[in-house]
Amino acid sequence: MKKKLKIYLASPRGFCAGVKRAIEIVEKSISKFGSPVYVRHEIVHNKQVVEELKQKGAVFVDELSDVKDTSRPVIFSAHGVPKSVPKEAKLKNLSFVDATCPLVSKVHRESEQLNKNGYEILLIGHKNHPEVIGTMGQLSKGSIKLIETKNDVQNLNINDFKKPLAYITQTTLSVDDTTEIIEALKKKFPKIKGPVKEDICYATTNRQSAVKEIASKCDLFFVVGSRNSSNSVRLVEVAKKAGCNNSQLMHSEKEIPYNEIDSSNIIGISSGASAPEKLVKTLLDNIKKNRNVSIEEVVVAEEKVVFKLPKELN
Repeated sequence: MKKKLKIYLASPRGFCAGVKRAIEIVEKSISKFGSPVYVRHEIVHNKQVVEELKQKGAVFVDELSDVKDTSRPVIFSAHGVPKSVPKEAKLKNLSFVDATCPLVSKVHRESEQLNKNGYEILLIGHKNHPEVIGTMGQLSKGSIKLIETKNDVQNLNINDFKKPLAYITQTTLSVDDTTEIIEALKKKFPKIKGPVKEDICYATTNRQSAVKEIASKCDLFFVVGSRNSSNSVRLVEVAKKAGCNNSQLMHSEKEIPYNEIDSSNIIGISSGASAPEKLVKTLLDNIKKNRNVSIEEVVVAEEKVVFKLPKELN
């Protein structure tokens, strides 16, 4: 007799509209232009997705200088790129398709508008994340200052700012941590201007809400996603903060911890916005080998967002 195990499945989980659109842009480009199609950086942060696209004819490069055949199109990743990248592509006569998530593009436009209106800009985000590099690269060097923690806010010197101040944020941050940083900013700079509609995207917020809903009931929590996926790593932190200390990121190299599953009665599962649903299914199938599993899906929101493809692919 297999021992009973209850699994709470967080919903929404997995692919968001921006990730679906980015993957579709690569696939449609390959079917329209033939292969190879070059992709600058990982199109989304997931190893399996990247491997499957490689098999279909995508070639991933770090920089445009790595493009071997300049007659082939190049795709920019969903995380967005600094202004210098399309500029360089035009100089090299490369044709390109921009797969930047529209919600990241919204932050880019905000930064340009704020800059035009005479604001100094603070960006809340994680240093060296491609999205942050892309957003900071929308304006000339030094126009945007990065804030990573509440401590960074304390270290800001009020007298250093000669113009009015505004903040923008990365789209895949922890909602709660970001709220704390924003509160610290407002306390220090009462007149600071924030975005009209918050920058953290709907998908990040929904996935974190679903995890919060179930984490405290679980002995063990799995988030399926890659190690370099900001939103997946945040989900693990959110699950811990919400009451499940044993929360783990199930990335491609990680062995399934069967001994920990054996000693659990209730497990929670979610997946990051760039993780394919089949990875969740594989994890469930492996758990079912040893346990008598009952699954309850906990739905906190219905996602109906769809983003249009760039005009080059219509």
